[in-house]
Amino acid sequence: MAGNVNPTVRRRRLGQELRRLREDRGMTAEEVADRLLVSQSKISRLENGRRSISPRDVRDLCGVYDVEDAKLVESLMQMAKESRQQGWWHAFAELSPSYSVYIGLETDASSLRVYEPQVVPGLLQTAPYAAAVISGALPEVGEDEVRSRVQVRMRRQERIWEDRTPLRLWAVVDESVLRRAIGGAATMAEQLRKLEESSRLPHVTLQVMPFSAGAHPGVNGQYTILEFSEAADSTVVYLEGGTSDLYLEKPHDVQHYSIMYEHLRAQAYSPEQTRRFILQLAQDFDEQQR
Repeated sequence: MAGNVNPTVRRRRLGQELRRLREDRGMTAEEVADRLLVSQSKISRLENGRRSISPRDVRDLCGVYDVEDAKLVESLMQMAKESRQQGWWHAFAELSPSYSVYIGLETDASSLRVYEPQVVPGLLQTAPYAAAVISGALPEVGEDEVRSRVQVRMRRQERIWEDRTPLRLWAVVDESVLRRAIGGAATMAEQLRKLEESSRLPHVTLQVMPFSAGAHPGVNGQYTILEFSEAADSTVVYLEGGTSDLYLEKPHDVQHYSIMYEHLRAQAYSPEQTRRFILQLAQDFDEQQR
């Protein structure tokens, strides 16, 4: 992949520009699809960056939109070429195409806000814990695929531990995450100590949502808010599903989840309380091994 071009982000930016051109022409996606003899869903996928786009697609769309600026057309076609290059995660695309989309966004994000009610966030998992999570969640996959998925998860963590401009991570996890004995007592003790260590990094904030909080804005499930340093890249809310994922970018959706996250942070243990709580649970798992 040339330079620091991120193909997933290139597709997003290109899709946003194509949507702007269509809206400037006052055309609907259905009208464009009819002109090009393609499905409306294809136009929508091109505009939301979820589908690879060819320079020919760009040329055809610019023709429909009567774009006369040759330099603009050439620039958009170059973006299309760059968007078809491959990031490191494409080597594992067979595991889950939708997962590749998420990794591409995470790789370019400047900050993440995560709420996790079931398991430790992937960016903070140990390898043994990750293997146990994947094996339990996907009981029909073989050992080779489990190893590949763990490898991807560990590679993603370079944004936390090794990047020159590390990812800013704020994670709120439910108390049940820390008490669920995934992989056994030894695995959990190791995992909890890594969590406590991670929480001391200057760019990582970790909070636990205690059972005593009762009902709270996270009861509807896991979500991640991805923010980017480039003004052209809108904030994305990622909702992971069993068979498909959802990406929300409309301002009112992003605002809704952002407000809910502020409530989560306010109701959770403070970072210092969280560290003490994690270390106590790690000791409890140690005692279970004796």
